[in-house]
Amino acid sequence: MSTKVADQVLRRLREWGVEQVFGYPGDGINGLLAAWGRAENEPRFVQSRHEEMSAFQAVGYAKFSGRLGVCAATSGPGAIHLLNGLYDAKLDHVPVLAIVGQTHRTAMGGSYQQEVDLHTLYKDVASEFVETVTVPEQLPNVLDRAIRTTYARRCPTAVIIPGDVQELDYTPPTHEFKMVPSSLDRGSWTAVPSEDSVRRAAEILNSGDKVAILVGQGAAGARAEVERVAELLGAGVAKALLGKDVLSDELPYVTGSIGLLGTRPSYELMRDCDTLLTIGSSFPYSQFLPEFGEARGVQIDIDPHMIGMRYPYEVNLVGDAKATLERLIPLIEEGRGREWYDTVCDNVTRWRDVMERRAALDADPVNPEYVTRALDPLLPDEAIVTCDSGSTANWYARHLTMRPGMRGSLSGTLATMGCGVPYAIGAKFAHPDRPAIALVGDGAMQMNGMAELITAAKYRHLWEDPRLVVAVFNNHDLNQVTWELRAMGGAPSFLPSQELPDVQYAAFARSLGLTGIRVEKPEDVEAAWRAALEADGPAVVEFLTDPAVPPIPPHATWDQMEATAASLLKGDADRGSVVKRGFRAKVQEFLPGREKK
Repeated sequence: MSTKVADQVLRRLREWGVEQVFGYPGDGINGLLAAWGRAENEPRFVQSRHEEMSAFQAVGYAKFSGRLGVCAATSGPGAIHLLNGLYDAKLDHVPVLAIVGQTHRTAMGGSYQQEVDLHTLYKDVASEFVETVTVPEQLPNVLDRAIRTTYARRCPTAVIIPGDVQELDYTPPTHEFKMVPSSLDRGSWTAVPSEDSVRRAAEILNSGDKVAILVGQGAAGARAEVERVAELLGAGVAKALLGKDVLSDELPYVTGSIGLLGTRPSYELMRDCDTLLTIGSSFPYSQFLPEFGEARGVQIDIDPHMIGMRYPYEVNLVGDAKATLERLIPLIEEGRGREWYDTVCDNVTRWRDVMERRAALDADPVNPEYVTRALDPLLPDEAIVTCDSGSTANWYARHLTMRPGMRGSLSGTLATMGCGVPYAIGAKFAHPDRPAIALVGDGAMQMNGMAELITAAKYRHLWEDPRLVVAVFNNHDLNQVTWELRAMGGAPSFLPSQELPDVQYAAFARSLGLTGIRVEKPEDVEAAWRAALEADGPAVVEFLTDPAVPPIPPHATWDQMEATAASLLKGDADRGSVVKRGFRAKVQEFLPGREKK
């Protein structure tokens, strides 16, 4: 039997080390599906419930494996459905390849069924590389370049293959004019800045008395070096949300997350420092960085297109974080005073006490902060934690202690809803021997998560460690937006947009043969977590949480929150249960130790 173009696609993916492709079938990729049958499902085709979920699973796989994530979809609607997940990959700088079908070449331009101008559609999301294969000899170069580009640029790329091309006999490019052969190996490389720029950076850092370090996901491969430079500088270290697992939160000088979902000590670290070192982060909220002119700055980033943004840094070191820090550390002077370091550590200790007291406060029926805090000591050391967008991300950012060996991520830049469960499924394929925990709001669960429980049930037998725990924070409210409306505009909750129907998530899980646990009282929270983590397969734990617990930003003053509480009491008068709880009292309760400014 002759080798078809579709056969060669799968063969080349195997040669690149691709072990699974996340996708959904359709007639635009029928040639590829037939090739999968001939290849005995290698690489494995992982069937999601929706192409958007396939893209999210590829992103989760790539984030937690460090390897290429691959997704596949049919022409027209399938290609369109991939976009949200691919934009998530683009904005979080994740290597993902999309293989997309297209109408037969003979029909293109004829307004044929499911014909979409895919080059126009994909030219932004896959701006680094998108190409259509029109003849067999073109395939190896296009596919290899797409894979090399996604690794080198840490971005999504797209290869479009018309249905009739997939079924052509494959012939490789020859040694002839206008043929473009290709090779497989991509090699390895490390970017480093110049010696002069490293020396200038060291001079700035050595001149600082109160140094703050901000790390993002780009520092993930330089954990030991970040710890060493922090110790030499006596610095506090704040973490962008995508860098939450870069350093252990057990280190006394790690102040935790930064930004709207961040911690008070991270806010204080940036407010009071005189020198800022940013490593592997393009954290976008400049209002949480030092005041312009109040601190000198140095940035390290591997991407010259992303460096020098957000803050007026004096020196921008373009290079790999680990290699750059290895050159910088010998130039850092030791022996500086400990007053700043001690202040940072004291702020962290105080914040942890505040968080513990907030989690212990009564709520109706269950405090969502307590739900997350109860999980913290129970997390296995090798756990992978994913989090969806929404108020749940506040509790993930503030209450979970990342320890060495643990991993965690969310949709950091796109902040899209619906990624938590498919991320966790992608993580399970990246590390089938590790437990995965997804923290998901009820809005995100209704949007995407429930359907992907079917995917988890379908593939559970492939995972050496069977644990995939989905925690649903069920408060019948699109809570993050509700609080944004209240805090930013002083507006009451607009029930037609914010109120969610009550869904029996645990019961739905049980209908799929999964473990399902519903928690209605705080005294049952810890036992539910333990039961889910001890289950012999995927489990859903549904916590009935209080929508009145405020996700207070770290920079909020007492007066601001008092004003918000007063407007809530007036504006939410039609919600008897809300008035009964009393938002003013609720906000004051959840601000223990907050100074009045």
